[in-house]
Amino acid sequence: MDTPLVAVTGRRRGAAGLHSGPPALDALEIDAYFTGYAAHVAAAGGLPLHVPGDVDAAAVMDRADALLLTGGNDVDPARYGAVPDAHTSAVEPARDAVEVALLAAARERGRPVLAICRGIQLVNVAWGGTLHLHLEEHAHTRWHDVAVTPGSVLAGLHGTAARVNSLHHQGVDRVGDGLVVTARAPDGQVEGLEADGLVCVQWHPEQLDDVPQPEFRWLVGAC
Repeated sequence: MDTPLVAVTGRRRGAAGLHSGPPALDALEIDAYFTGYAAHVAAAGGLPLHVPGDVDAAAVMDRADALLLTGGNDVDPARYGAVPDAHTSAVEPARDAVEVALLAAARERGRPVLAICRGIQLVNVAWGGTLHLHLEEHAHTRWHDVAVTPGSVLAGLHGTAARVNSLHHQGVDRVGDGLVVTARAPDGQVEGLEADGLVCVQWHPEQLDDVPQPEFRWLVGAC
């Protein structure tokens, strides 16, 4: 069997401060993601494929066996009928559009999808849900417990309780149609969503030391 090809999304940044070359390069842009995503995919037996910001989503998912939506800046509030507030970070409408198209193409082709942090938020919005613009009690790096729904994919990976890491300030509000909540924080905030072939987590398994984390084993194994 060929090694499953996992499409990994990233973010676009200006090159200033990210290179050691001449200043003329400062005006260029860089597509990137944190290395943990690719490391966990590879350790789980997949071949990570970086997806740049300007792609034909259908063509990518014609070739890729799975899709990994990674973390990043806030989803554009305009996508769910909200107005940015003082806490809204720099939005990336172009990234939103590419990832929504990749998600749709993956679902049309029956490809498994793992969505992390920003990813769970994007999926929820794509399914017609909304987000909390700012969750003060969640707006910092922290460890906390989550309760996981018995019988869910996440319960098969972690059991019915897990200790997870968070790095976010937004979160799922109204759940999108067809998505099932499968993990919650102690205060009730949604931490996991699932649908057929889709697993979404608000935490960051790619930042944890045990490689690969079970979410990545699921993604590659589902190919």
